[in-house]
Amino acid sequence: MIRFGREIAGELDLAERREWLCTNGLGGFASGTVAGTLTRRYHGLLVAALRPPVGRTLLAAKLDETIAYDGLATALGANRWADGTVAPQGFRALESFALEGTMPVWTYAVGDALLEKRVWMEQGANTTYVRYRLLRGRAPAALALEVLVNYRDAHSLTRANGWRMIVTTVTHGLRVLAFEGARPLVILAEGAAAEPAHTWYERFDLPRERERGLDAREDHLHAGTLRASLALSGALTVVLSAEALPSLDGAQARRRRERHEEGVLRSWRRRQPTARRSPAWLAQLVLAADQFISTRAIAGWTDGTTIVAGYPWFGDWGRDTMIALAGLTLVTGRAELARRILTTWARFVDHGMLPNRLPDAGSPPDYNTADAALWYVEAIRAYHAATSDDALLREIFPRLEDIVRRHREGTRHGIAVDPGDGLLAAGEPGVQLTWMDAKVGERVVTPRTGKPVEINALWYNALRAMAAFARRLQKPAEPWDAAAALTNAGFERFWNERSGCCYDVLDGPDGHDDTLRPNQLLAVALPESPLARERQRRVVDVCARHLLTSYGLRTLAPDHAHYQGRYAGGPRERDIAYHQGTVWAWLLGPFAVAHFKVHGDAETARSFLIPLADHLGDYGVGSVAEVFDGDPPFAPRGAIAQAWSVAEALRAWHQIGG
Repeated sequence: MIRFGREIAGELDLAERREWLCTNGLGGFASGTVAGTLTRRYHGLLVAALRPPVGRTLLAAKLDETIAYDGLATALGANRWADGTVAPQGFRALESFALEGTMPVWTYAVGDALLEKRVWMEQGANTTYVRYRLLRGRAPAALALEVLVNYRDAHSLTRANGWRMIVTTVTHGLRVLAFEGARPLVILAEGAAAEPAHTWYERFDLPRERERGLDAREDHLHAGTLRASLALSGALTVVLSAEALPSLDGAQARRRRERHEEGVLRSWRRRQPTARRSPAWLAQLVLAADQFISTRAIAGWTDGTTIVAGYPWFGDWGRDTMIALAGLTLVTGRAELARRILTTWARFVDHGMLPNRLPDAGSPPDYNTADAALWYVEAIRAYHAATSDDALLREIFPRLEDIVRRHREGTRHGIAVDPGDGLLAAGEPGVQLTWMDAKVGERVVTPRTGKPVEINALWYNALRAMAAFARRLQKPAEPWDAAAALTNAGFERFWNERSGCCYDVLDGPDGHDDTLRPNQLLAVALPESPLARERQRRVVDVCARHLLTSYGLRTLAPDHAHYQGRYAGGPRERDIAYHQGTVWAWLLGPFAVAHFKVHGDAETARSFLIPLADHLGDYGVGSVAEVFDGDPPFAPRGAIAQAWSVAEALRAWHQIGG
């Protein structure tokens, strides 16, 4: 359990810096700050995934509570307004905040009364539960809960402009219909009186949006107030749902959530014999891992499963899914989910390529990636190594053959093997193809056109994996062996003796690129290295000297002219910095694995992951951020919870420790 007292929970700046996240296995979520303020457009008690894992729609923004106890009324809500005021300031009554599993829990002290509030989501449903319980008090307490609602895409903002929703009373609560054809929202609370309302609260201020250079003003509709009296130990459960018949039993709903999380941890402990001796923060990472697993709605198919790349704004991305798969599913003992994810994404392979991402609005997938399909091959290898599932391998092998054949012969965006050295080239003007994919207008910030080092490490591993697959299935392996040998020999060209490490890109428009970036670590960390042992060590040591930080690796060495030490500002400024010095947490996993491979010291290698334990109490509480500043103190930035950040830490910890 992660817990804060008043020293954090009662200080607005510190409490707002920390955000909580609940998810539902559909891509929907609830999120906000420890302080109770809304600071992002993505904050809300119910962001429903109407087309899982996307179609995310903000339906319920928040509940603003007031407690009347012993003749005194105290507001427990907190809001920032566009004029700079903060009112009410309920965080002043906040005695503690805790994360129990993935469930945020607030405790408010009002005189000698103590009120607990906890939030969770129903797994597999667009339903959020908010449960209040009077833990201490000499007399009953009266609760008044103002329900603020909306109906908009999660990425946008609302201006009231006379918008009239239809608010009606129903048994145990209220029903809100934003417009004809919208998904209704029900707000239910057994034992509470429901009073409908229709007042727009305008000009909420969203400071995190302003920091990101975006519109920072929002309006929400006060759709009604729930009133109830709580005796000592009494509870009130508020249900916010886009489902037709949500359960009103808060105690049973909480138990379902707890059983789900107990099952997640049980699967991990069965898979990892050393899990029971692992530090507590690792169990928290396992629960965080579960938050990224989601249904993917596919017409005519019921088993669609995917990985949400990050919360609160990412959907499912091909590269991220395949990198994160091992850590989120195989390491945690949930191989059946890995199988479903692999078969789901197999449906989207086209011209030997996996989509970079699957769009939110049903438009065609984006196939602008040179490595997602290669990561797919690696994910299949990891899955088969963990399960020996020959049936899936036999089923998927023709698809893998097509992927490799298309890469050898040539596919989109100039992706093709150079027959002279066996290396994979990729790139065309205006298209970003590697994971360093930031683009400002029509300018690709890090084009890396030519033969990128990590793409070719992945290509070599794919060829070696195909040879092993062929042998397993009693098919000819010699052609794969020969192709791998040619690539291995060609990889020699990456070595830059003058700098004692690899070139980042070969044969680019301006020749070889010797910029020091962390991409070459994959040539050491992947299962098959094309580098000699001594060169592997030198790569790791150079990256440790110039790129390693407490929370990940810098994307560019600090002594480079284009280095950006802070990831901040508007979209343009952030995109320029994204891969020009910004620290990425997911790279900490490959670094730790590579360090262990070349130095053989498991305790030291694992120690690089330990700072993440402290980070779990910051930013996205209980999870790992997307990125960090390149300069100390390495402030967390970007998405508050990122799939591959969590996954690679888990995978590395267990791979190093056995």
